[in-house]
Amino acid sequence: MNKIKETALNLSPFNNRTEMPKLLYIIKVVLIFYLFKFGGEVVCEGLALGIHFACGLNPLQGEMFDMETITMITYVGYSVMISLILLFWRLFQKKTPVEMGFTGKVGHYLAALPAGALLIVACIVPVLLTGTLQYNGIFTNIDTKMVLLMIPCYIFQGAVEEVLCRGVVQQLLIKKVSVPAAFAGSAAMFIIPHIDNMSGAAPEIYVIAVINLILISLLFSLVTYRSGSIWAACALHSVWNYILNIIFGLNVSGNEESVAAVFNVSSVGNNILNGAEYGIEAGILTTLVLGAVVGVLVAASLKKTKNESRALPVV
Repeated sequence: MNKIKETALNLSPFNNRTEMPKLLYIIKVVLIFYLFKFGGEVVCEGLALGIHFACGLNPLQGEMFDMETITMITYVGYSVMISLILLFWRLFQKKTPVEMGFTGKVGHYLAALPAGALLIVACIVPVLLTGTLQYNGIFTNIDTKMVLLMIPCYIFQGAVEEVLCRGVVQQLLIKKVSVPAAFAGSAAMFIIPHIDNMSGAAPEIYVIAVINLILISLLFSLVTYRSGSIWAACALHSVWNYILNIIFGLNVSGNEESVAAVFNVSSVGNNILNGAEYGIEAGILTTLVLGAVVGVLVAASLKKTKNESRALPVV
C-alpha cells in the first residue's frame, strides 16, 4: 500500500518531485501536459460560454456570436491558459518563468519574426512554382480590421503551444533525460494533438504531415535550446500560422477556417506537393525546406559543442 501511495505521489502533477525512475518521471511530465491540454480547453470553452451568457445570448439554444467573434474569443482564451500554466509552474513546480524559457532575451522574439516570415514564404513559393497552388491576386474586400485584430490572437495561439511543448515538457524532461530524448518527448506532445486533423487523409499525406511536424518541432526545440529562451520559438510559431492562414488564406494543420485573408491563394488538386486538404504543412516541398533548415541548425549545434569541448582546460 505504501508503495502505491508513493507512486501516486510521484506521478501527481501537483508537486515538484523528481527523485524517481526515469520512466515514471516521463509519465508524470505527460500527465502535466494533458492536465493543461484538456484543462485549458475546458477553461477556453467556459470563457466563451460565459461571455455569451454575459451578453444575453444562450449558446445552448443556438444563440451564438458570429464566427469572427467566436474565433477571437477562443484565441484570447489562450492568454488565460498561459497565465494558468505560469501560475501552476510557480506554485507546484516551484520554478520561475525564467526556468520555463521566459528569460530577459525578449529581443529574440523580434529577431525571429522576419526569420519565421522568410521560412514560411520559402515553403510556399516552391509550391506556387509547381502550379499546385494558384495565386489569384489580392482580395478586393479585405477585412483589414480582422487582419489586424488576429495579430494578438495568433501571438497567444503560437505561444500557448510553445509554453506547453518547449516550455513545460522540454524544460522538465531536459533535467532528467538526455537532450535528444527531451526533444523527442516535446515532439511527441506536439504531434499527438494534430493527428485528429489528419483523419481521412491519404496515407502519403499522413506520413508527410507527421514527418513535417517532427521537423518543425525539432526546429522549435533547437532554437529554444540554442538561444536559451522560449521567445524565438513563440515568435516563429505565431508568425508561421499567421502568414499561412491570414496573409495567404491557406489551411493551417488541416483547419480550413480563415476569418480574413489578404492574398487569394488556392490549391489545385490534392497531391503531395500542396498537401491536399491538410495544407502545405503536409507537402513534400515543405519537408525539403524544413529538413534543410533543421540540418543546418543541427550541424551548427554539433560544431558549437565540439568547439566548446576543445576549449575546456586540461586538468
